[in-house]
Amino acid sequence: MKNKPVYVLGTGLSHDSSTVLLKDGVVCVGIEKERLSRIKHDNGNDTLAIQYCLDAEGISLEDIDLVVQTANFEIPDAAYHQGPRLFTTPDHPPVINISHHLAHAYSAIGTCPFDECYVMVIDGCGSPFSQYREIHPELPGDFMADFSSTSEMLCEKDSFYHFDGQHLRTLQKDFSPMAAAEAGKPHFPTTRHSIGGFYSAVSHYVFGNMDDVGKLMGLAPFGKAGTIVQDVFYLENSRLMVRDDWNLHLTRPSYSYDHFLENFEYYANVACWAQEEVEKAVVWCIKNRLGNNTQSKLCFSGGVALNAVANARLLKNLGHKHVYFEPAAADNGLALGCAYYGWLAHLQQARVKHNGTTCFGRSYRPEEIEKAIRPYAHKWEVRDLPEEELLISCAKSLCKGQTIAWFQEGSEFGPRALGRRSILAHPGIQGLQQHINRHIKFREDFRPFAPAVQEEKVDLFFENGIPSPYMILIDQTRDEYLEKLSNVTHRNGSARVQTVSRKWNLRFWKLIEEFGQQSGIPVLLNTSLNKKGMPMVESPAEALAFFEETALDVLVMGTKMLTKRNQQGSLLP
Repeated sequence: MKNKPVYVLGTGLSHDSSTVLLKDGVVCVGIEKERLSRIKHDNGNDTLAIQYCLDAEGISLEDIDLVVQTANFEIPDAAYHQGPRLFTTPDHPPVINISHHLAHAYSAIGTCPFDECYVMVIDGCGSPFSQYREIHPELPGDFMADFSSTSEMLCEKDSFYHFDGQHLRTLQKDFSPMAAAEAGKPHFPTTRHSIGGFYSAVSHYVFGNMDDVGKLMGLAPFGKAGTIVQDVFYLENSRLMVRDDWNLHLTRPSYSYDHFLENFEYYANVACWAQEEVEKAVVWCIKNRLGNNTQSKLCFSGGVALNAVANARLLKNLGHKHVYFEPAAADNGLALGCAYYGWLAHLQQARVKHNGTTCFGRSYRPEEIEKAIRPYAHKWEVRDLPEEELLISCAKSLCKGQTIAWFQEGSEFGPRALGRRSILAHPGIQGLQQHINRHIKFREDFRPFAPAVQEEKVDLFFENGIPSPYMILIDQTRDEYLEKLSNVTHRNGSARVQTVSRKWNLRFWKLIEEFGQQSGIPVLLNTSLNKKGMPMVESPAEALAFFEETALDVLVMGTKMLTKRNQQGSLLP
């Protein structure tokens, strides 16, 4: 008789909530709550995401052996967190809590390719010191005495670990008091001395909100380095600190989008300065923690690890490429870390190496797609094509300057669309970038797009040729391809590259191959299948609704190809 599988469910309850289910140490399904609730950065109660995972795997709560959860400023009751949860009956599975940074760390070691490595976590704000001690009294650390004497509320800001292939050991942690608001001045929404807090504060100063702090990285290439001269970070007894006068020159906060546009050059210079300061701080902090071990393998997680420009600078400064940047490095990855903690640390089970994919969503059956299409069949041309014919037809559309909504298999887990829930277009046709931003994404013109290139050919088009399967590193577009890749190259010649693998993205890889044969350049513009303020599309029904309301030309779901009969919305006929 076959042994019953062991299921561990991880759930993150801070902002950007998510749930992940492991089966015998392997991810079988995972989803971010926002994809289901359709509320950007949704948090709190996890019933919706847990039920999605259970349904996708075809099991019930009774089949779960362990639940591991984390939240920032509280230890949630098993049965209640912003509303009743699924764990209301006395026979619910055991539920344990772990700290914020520990979840970030386990999300990295669970999915990394290394047998042994150091792990660095840097973000805006983690668990309070008092909560950390309450949840993990078993964890040793000389650092405890350094923070026990203060009455201030302290929270995690960076943590450093070593992983031996099975066990994670805490080497060093830093806690910081929460930042106080200063009247009339930009202030950190998080801990006083955090890199993530600085980046969020400047994003709020520039854009008037902190909903998409990544926009700052996209704006920075439009700025001029050296325009603002103000050091932000310094090292004190191996701790990264923020200067008291960091915001001295920030006296012109943006109060509207029109005001931002009128002062675009100024805010671009601020973004450029902030980006450079963050890059320096990341390198300082990590090199300080590594000490003489700079040639050792390293995992990097926490929200700051999503800064692709800083990541590339880190690789350059460490002088090697043995760094794994966790694709879901922000709080959406906490559930992944919780699940791996349950399997590795709590159940003491052997680690099963991850296969590299980030696509943890459920796949939609052809009959589900067919059913969703029926109400729209009279509006659009609908064809079900053999794969080879589908790819040829899609490549022809892309060569004409048409845009394609590309919906395939299970959705990506994390902030980047990697060829499962993507908008695709030609990388070099003039005006196409602005068309997508204005009429499909409905967002600012300066927002960049990524080049998706076959991993075998990345060094043909980009100077360093760095493997970047998760769109989490930048490279420089080679001079001879700047015009042909103008829609996916930033103002300063850089590009946030995605290298596409045959192993877990085969149909997307084949599409790029076919497009290359027809166009002469096997690179596609890739961006997420959503618009400003909207979570990425999850279901066929959402893809169809988005296709209808935007200027997209073609929608591909599985082998179904839908084309609008009226092509006036296309950039080119």
